[in-house]
Amino acid sequence: MTRASQTISIAFLLSSLYLAIFTEIVPFPEKIQREIVPVIPFWALVSFGAYLLFKLGLGVFTFNDVPEAHKELLGQIKQAREELRAKGVDVGED
Repeated sequence: MTRASQTISIAFLLSSLYLAIFTEIVPFPEKIQREIVPVIPFWALVSFGAYLLFKLGLGVFTFNDVPEAHKELLGQIKQAREELRAKGVDVGED
């Protein structure tokens, strides 16, 4: 099973489960059904966004732990500065 088909299968399962809960096929107490179930998609979206921001922050925080990528990026910056200087653009000092 490819990663894409696995992700689609999990999304389909979760959306089917939510739809069954939302349409009251799966019964819950009235207070939960009225106050919690309608906000589950919003909660999931916010949680997913927080997870992605955490992953991004962790990647930025641990960037220096990847020396090859660090060296490659510094080389690309140096190359870009040289190309811009050749075209007459002032890019400051190294």
